[in-house]
Amino acid sequence: MFEFKRNKKRIDTPLIGVVAVVGCDGTGKSTLTADLLTHLRANGRVERRYLGTISGEMGDKIKYIPFFGVRLERYLNAKAQRAQDIKKNLPGTTTSIIMYILSWWRALQLLKVRRLSRKGIQVIADRYPQAEIAGFHYDGPGLTVNRTNNLLIRKLAEREQRLYEWMACHKPDLIIRLNIDADTAYSRKPDHNIVELRDKISVMPRLTFNGVQICDIDSRAPYQEVLEAALQAIAQYHNKRQ
Repeated sequence: MFEFKRNKKRIDTPLIGVVAVVGCDGTGKSTLTADLLTHLRANGRVERRYLGTISGEMGDKIKYIPFFGVRLERYLNAKAQRAQDIKKNLPGTTTSIIMYILSWWRALQLLKVRRLSRKGIQVIADRYPQAEIAGFHYDGPGLTVNRTNNLLIRKLAEREQRLYEWMACHKPDLIIRLNIDADTAYSRKPDHNIVELRDKISVMPRLTFNGVQICDIDSRAPYQEVLEAALQAIAQYHNKRQ
C-alpha cells in the first residue's frame, strides 16, 4: 500500500540492481538504455523500463488503439505540453486531472520496477522520477499548489507532491546522467524548442535524486565512448557492492 502522509517519516527503499539513465532530450537516453540492455543480458536477466509520461513511449502505445488512438494521443500530449510550462497557470481542471493520472501511471511503472528488483532482476530505467523540482520536463510533479486558487486542483497538487516524494524514496543503485549543451541538443532534436532545452539543461545538474550515486557522462563524446563509460560505471558500482 502507498503511504503519502507528510507527518510520517519516510524510509528509503533501495532498488537493488536498478540503474536509471537521465538527461535532457537529445542526449541519447533511449539509444543508450537499449544498448545497455543488450550488453548486460550476456551476464543474466535484465529488463528495460520507461519511467517517463505521455510524451514518450506511453504515447506511442496509445496511438495503436483502434479508431481513436491517434486523436487521443494528440489530445493528451497537447494537454501535457501545456501543463508542463511551470511559468504559466494551470489551464483547468480537466488538464490537471490528466496530469494527476499520468503521475499515478508513472508510480505504477515504478512499482513494476520494484517488483523486478525484489526478484533479483536487473533493470535499466529510461528516466527517473524526482520530487525536488516541479515540472514533467524534469520528471517531477506536474502540478504545484501555488499556481492556482482552484481547491480541487490544489488538493490534487498536494497529493501528487506526496506521490513523487514516495517515488523519490525508491532509490536505484546508480543514476547515469547524460550531459549536453543546448546547441548540440537542438542539432539532434531540431523539432524541440531551444529555450525549453536550455531550461532542462540548467535544471539537470541541480537534481540529486534523493542522494543516489550519480555518474556524469558527456553525451557529446563519440557514442561508443559514452556506452563504454556507462558500462564501466555499472561494473564499478556492482564490484564495489560485492
